[in-house]
Amino acid sequence: MTVTLTGGETRAVPSRGTAPRTRPRRRVAPYLFVLPALLLFAAFKLYPIGRSFVISLHKTVGGTEQFVGADNYTRLMGDPLFWTALKNTGAILAVQVPVMLALATGLAVALNSTLLRGRTVFRLGFFLPMVTGLVAYGIIFSVLLNKDYGLVNWLTGLIGLDPTPWLTDPLWARVSLGLALTWHYTGYNAVILLSRLQSVPAELYDAASVDGAGAWTSFRHVTLPGLRPALLLTTVLSTIGTLQIFDEPYVLTGGGPDNATLTIGVYLYQNAFKYFDFGYASAIAYALAVLIGILGVIQFRFLGEKS
Repeated sequence: MTVTLTGGETRAVPSRGTAPRTRPRRRVAPYLFVLPALLLFAAFKLYPIGRSFVISLHKTVGGTEQFVGADNYTRLMGDPLFWTALKNTGAILAVQVPVMLALATGLAVALNSTLLRGRTVFRLGFFLPMVTGLVAYGIIFSVLLNKDYGLVNWLTGLIGLDPTPWLTDPLWARVSLGLALTWHYTGYNAVILLSRLQSVPAELYDAASVDGAGAWTSFRHVTLPGLRPALLLTTVLSTIGTLQIFDEPYVLTGGGPDNATLTIGVYLYQNAFKYFDFGYASAIAYALAVLIGILGVIQFRFLGEKS
């Protein structure tokens, strides 16, 4: 479209209808870019989650699925093995996770110290266990802790101690599982805490020193408050990982002896792929998801930043 200006000069002016035509394209373009990711997420995440819930409402009888409603969920309430698995998982969460996070905090403080020589080498060394595959390190620990030919019992035998039934006694099997988990995940959590610790201003420690604060007082009033966001993150991640734990107990003990290391993850696997009771296994999975959600909310409520 052209317009005539004063003096007879003409000038081309864009049509008003041109802009609205390009705006919808600009609005749609971002969605086109994320569409492949959304389709993959829907196909490999949303659909399996929804399908699992549908399966949890059915039971396979004679090769066919029958709708049973909430029967699989009510079955959980009266299943002693489910409560045993929940108790074992809860014991790991209540004992092993706090010990691991306490060790990770101390390790992070030590690795952040300027008095430590070769800090990079130590950081790498403590993080390397996390790189080891879950099944691989489970097999390594099963060999090390073997009662008859394990390296640990051989070393303790050199000082006159009797062989310890690490993997065949209920109590020692729990201890063995806790040792394996602590070895594998302590360095990983220490690196997370260390990254947060390095962002704490050095001026805070200088001010605390000027006020006469000792090492413990500085740790309590400067280090721990500074680590609070990272501690929340590691606590939540450790809680989720512990409630889902499967590889270590399955490889080390298979859930035994006498169901001493039977976790919810192992029990879910047994129902799904040993007994082929997929409906009940799906119900266990959803019960576990609800439990994780509840504990996550509680942890954010008590450990999160206060408004």
